[in-house]
Amino acid sequence: MRPTFSSFQFPNYRLWFAGALVANTGTWMQRVAQDWLVLTVLSADSGLAVGVVTALQFLPILVLSPYAGLVADRLSRRHLLIATQAAQGVLAVALGVLVLAGVAELWMVYVFALLLGIASAFDGPVRQTFVAELVPPEGLPNAVALNGASFNAARMVGPALAGLLFGAVGPGWVFVLNGISFGATILALLMMRRGELHPLPRTARGRGQLRAGFAYARGNVQIMMMIVLVGVVSAFGLNFQLTSAVMARSEFALGPEQYGLFGSILATGALVGALLAARRNGPSVRLVLGAAIGFGSVMAFQAVAPGPWWYGLACLPLGFFSLTMLTSANATVQLATEPAFRGRVMALYMMVFLGATTVGSPIIGWVAQAWGARWSVGVGAIATILAAALLGVRAARIYDVRVRIQTRTRPHLVLVPRGGPPSLVVAADPERPV
Repeated sequence: MRPTFSSFQFPNYRLWFAGALVANTGTWMQRVAQDWLVLTVLSADSGLAVGVVTALQFLPILVLSPYAGLVADRLSRRHLLIATQAAQGVLAVALGVLVLAGVAELWMVYVFALLLGIASAFDGPVRQTFVAELVPPEGLPNAVALNGASFNAARMVGPALAGLLFGAVGPGWVFVLNGISFGATILALLMMRRGELHPLPRTARGRGQLRAGFAYARGNVQIMMMIVLVGVVSAFGLNFQLTSAVMARSEFALGPEQYGLFGSILATGALVGALLAARRNGPSVRLVLGAAIGFGSVMAFQAVAPGPWWYGLACLPLGFFSLTMLTSANATVQLATEPAFRGRVMALYMMVFLGATTVGSPIIGWVAQAWGARWSVGVGAIATILAAALLGVRAARIYDVRVRIQTRTRPHLVLVPRGGPPSLVVAADPERPV
């Protein structure tokens, strides 16, 4: 089997991939429909209202993720996923019924966003770590990358479907269809061959386990660098739903169909990034930082894009760099973490990755309302480039390397350990790439 799809040789992973693809498509449909409902129906084109909905959806992650990670380390991940997926499906259907009945108000959307956030807070850590039970350890980077491909294939289809359905049958049916889509993941989990799983060790009950997880993450340089970078980018750069909505509406005078198309183009680039990541032998800190610089640079172009076509085309490399950065950061954290701590560390990672949006989305929404839609994109570009540059300097000092231009064959950069021979990759642990 080709290296890109090597995880498909495992039947349990194939089931998981198919179920997740359906559920992720429904989730993206709901996200786009929900934002457009709030922006155009339940508020007076308020970017701040969209930001508040997004923040409420991610607020529980800030509060509950540490406990969710500990639960993921203690209990059956398969059983937990069945429960969290069912909860999200029921909530989506309930919101859809309210919208179809014509009684939905903005505060109701706020409440459902908060409840969905609670379910997602427990779903995230267990979903991230469960993939390690579907493949052997050496297949984890490939499985993580293919998860990203599934997520972004859904992002490619979901927004476009949401835009069409919003105009044809209204947002209520979009929410109902999303609720039904969670049944695909539940069915896949029930059909798995339990004897072919690779269960991670479970943590026995005891005192101080949350503190132990935080201490473990804090003591690992690679984990902390990834968490800091992802936190900054998530807070100020990964607000595509908000920034694309206000750019489409305010700057380019477009409708929901074109807004959904922006998301599909972005997902196309992200899908390419995920498939290329699946071919790599392993992630590296250098790759993550380089992708972050590329991501920020494309956002800077989008902030000054002269028209919707330029903005839309830039979504392609934006998706590529974002997925390359996030997939590599995720795999770096998982590979750098001992299995017994993986649930708690990934909960911390997800808390920062998703929870930072709680802080960032209202800020970006306020920027869009006060300074204009273009500045909401530009602030993300500036923050991302600065964070990646500063962490790059920090990495060079930590790993005691210097950068040299090698021109003997063709111009390229190499990392040179001080007092040692040139090397393209220098690692604190020779078993793990920088």
